Amino acid sequence: MSANINETQNIVIEDFSFFDDWMQRYEQIIEMGKSLPGLSETLKSDENRVVGCQSNVWLHSVFEDGLMKYDADSDAVITKGLVALVLKILSNQTPENIIKADLYALDQIGLREHLSPNRKNGMDAMIQTIKERAANSLSR
Repeated sequence: MSANINETQNIVIEDFSFFDDWMQRYEQIIEMGKSLPGLSETLKSDENRVVGCQSNVWLHSVFEDGLMKYDADSDAVITKGLVALVLKILSNQTPENIIKADLYALDQIGLREHLSPNRKNGMDAMIQTIKERAANSLSR
């Protein structure tokens, strides 16, 4: 059983509290991206592409056993890390919990404050797409 969204966010906040500066935090985000298995070329389709990201980001989702499961990939290292961070919080959760989730951890670790406007918009597009896919799974 996976932790709930707020428990996972609290773990993320604690993990990032060990870093003294933003270069270390960016390095952690990049490492998180490297841990994503990525997607096969067949899943890097227009259907899975996240609209609103400056970099290419693909998000594949499956509704299985009552949970939304997401996999993603990006051609940019920091963006891949951002999507890995968001998926750490939101993947393997119920659609209802994903839809109503308040992603306070992103503010508490200072991420939104330190991202460029383009990266912030891209991250918001990823979150919106994840929540839309969760909502769509409920209407099936």
